[in-house]
Amino acid sequence: MRFLRRSLTGVFLLAVTLALVAWAGEMVRGAVVARMNEEPRSFPQRERVLAVNVVTLTPQSIVPELTAFGELRSQRTLDLRSATGGTVLSASEALVEGGAVQEGQLLLRIDPVEAQAALDRVRADLQDAQAEGRDAERALVLAEDELTAARAQATLRDQALARARDLETRGVGTAAAVETAELAASAAQAAVLTRRQALASAQARIDQAQTRLARAEISQAEAERAVADTEVYAAFDGTLADVTISPGGRVTANERFAQLVDPTQLEVSFRVSTSQYARLLDDTGALTKAPIVVTLDVSGVNLRAEGQVTRESAAVAAGQTGRLLFAQLDAAPGFRPGDFVTVRISEPALDSVALVPATAVAADQTVLIVDEEERLRTADVTLLRRQGDDVIIGVGDNAGATIVAERSPLLGEGIKVRPIRPGGAEVAAAEPAMITLDAERRAKLIAFVNEGRMPDDVKARIIGQLEEEQVSSETVTRLEARMGS
Repeated sequence: MRFLRRSLTGVFLLAVTLALVAWAGEMVRGAVVARMNEEPRSFPQRERVLAVNVVTLTPQSIVPELTAFGELRSQRTLDLRSATGGTVLSASEALVEGGAVQEGQLLLRIDPVEAQAALDRVRADLQDAQAEGRDAERALVLAEDELTAARAQATLRDQALARARDLETRGVGTAAAVETAELAASAAQAAVLTRRQALASAQARIDQAQTRLARAEISQAEAERAVADTEVYAAFDGTLADVTISPGGRVTANERFAQLVDPTQLEVSFRVSTSQYARLLDDTGALTKAPIVVTLDVSGVNLRAEGQVTRESAAVAAGQTGRLLFAQLDAAPGFRPGDFVTVRISEPALDSVALVPATAVAADQTVLIVDEEERLRTADVTLLRRQGDDVIIGVGDNAGATIVAERSPLLGEGIKVRPIRPGGAEVAAAEPAMITLDAERRAKLIAFVNEGRMPDDVKARIIGQLEEEQVSSETVTRLEARMGS
């Protein structure tokens, strides 16, 4: 009996287990069939809209600026050198590094003993030359008198010879007397020739004396100049640099002891590329007198000066490229020769152009234009100049168009965007479309909002919108997308 009871209990439990398994299988099969028989639900997809910064292409006239770096130099720089050597007796108090001097100011005095002694010797030689000239003049007068006397004596001898010959013709004189008269006349002629030679020698002595006097005067002028060169004066107003001498020191001839610089006559030299240089030429190929602005940043304080381009280098140095230009500065307070400065040159103005950020133009010289439907399209532009972080482009047929200021890989033709104007102001968006809901759809949306995890004030506001006759399509689309998630 006991075995039978246990066997019946086991059979009962097995039957109950099989019934439960069959019931569970039926429930699963029913759920699967119901799921498969349901109609698929589709949810509307919203187009992605990107916010972009935009600028408007407004045609205008812009003066491009060419930026270069240059070095200041003085147009008047003079090396102060000693023409003579010697010991420095005295020096001006301004003969120091950075000392300011005036034109004609005495800077340095060298011991003039040697130069003065040479001048005294030359003056003595000059006196000898003057005495020799006077002696030569007196000798010339005597030679002229002696020549006159010799000619007079020769005339008398000729007359005596004529009488002797006349007497011989009349038979009174003798041949010996005629011969004696002829010899006397010949001797007189020889005496005249000798006196003429003496006169020529006296004249040559005069010439030699004059030459000697001229040389003595030249030597005296050189000696006086050597004495004057023992004092060095400032040639113009300026500032001293590289001073290497002081009183008591010794200088040699042609030794540079300082440099005089005029800080008011400044110019800047700077190098530009060949293409930049070509933009500074006029129609005739001559360099224009383009205005420039020179700046120097000194501990946050910007020194500024204006000027204009004046000339260019005659040739390109070995190993260099481009062109070396020079510009003269106007008033330039605070600047000094040797300063490394920034130079901005104003080029000829460009018309019908626009200044836009460099990020707005692609490498293929295209921009993205925002059309009336706030979608992007590509347009070609002409890149004219680069101005730091901006570029100058030709407007052409795109005048008044709105372009993307900052391009990114996410942007392309046909994409819808939300433009943001300069200053952060967004372009006014179009009013959202309003739709009318049927009762069943409205009830589902209100039930979803009530069951959602939202603050009570938000629920009340959304339910209030849903209960109106016209509901925003964006609100309905957003809620239905959440219901599907």
